[in-house]
Amino acid sequence: MALSAKVQEYLAEAYRIAYYQDGDRRVSNADLAEVMHVTDAAISRMIKRLAREGYVQHHKHRGIVLTEKGEREALAHIRRHRLVERFLVDVMGFGWHEVHDSADGLGATISDVVVNRMDEMAGFPRRCPHGEPIPTAEGDMPRIHDYPLTEVEANSDDVWVVSRVNTHDSDMLQYIASLGLKPGATLRLIERAPFNGPLQLEVDGEVRVIGHELGGVLRVCSREEFALV
Repeated sequence: MALSAKVQEYLAEAYRIAYYQDGDRRVSNADLAEVMHVTDAAISRMIKRLAREGYVQHHKHRGIVLTEKGEREALAHIRRHRLVERFLVDVMGFGWHEVHDSADGLGATISDVVVNRMDEMAGFPRRCPHGEPIPTAEGDMPRIHDYPLTEVEANSDDVWVVSRVNTHDSDMLQYIASLGLKPGATLRLIERAPFNGPLQLEVDGEVRVIGHELGGVLRVCSREEFALV
């Protein structure tokens, strides 16, 4: 029986949380409830179901760990979602701020054959429009090492590449694009004000000032690291 879209989403979000935890594969109930925007009771019910069906191992008071079966389903869902986003932007001409919700709906209904053809038509992209890595058809997920812009040292000599943009907020994505800070853009962090103050950047030879919140959304890495994925 095919998994429901909701179950696929739970597995995918659990994988995403674990992916960026530096080797810790455990996912807490609270973290999963936060990203899914549901109550603790709803999370508990879903985790019991996922454990019963063999998608997760549940450790009382320690959260869950995806099983091999659970990871396989999570990666398939993530691949479909990110490739659909890429296809909508690169082939159909949608804006990167328009595609997240549409990809959720389409990704749950199309076959692997269609997904693989989308992959081909989009030129076999390695990242989604927001910079997230796209798993291969074999289920391999590239590893990304990047940092929030708010955590790097201000030094006008260091060149950083925007690796990922950690938001799906449409207005924020449009603003980021207007600043020339989409994934792949290069920048220098000139100054970082204390106490969560604004950041002064150099982008394409022009100085930009952004708030601390926006800086936390932008993930950056070196040119060498960006080229690996």
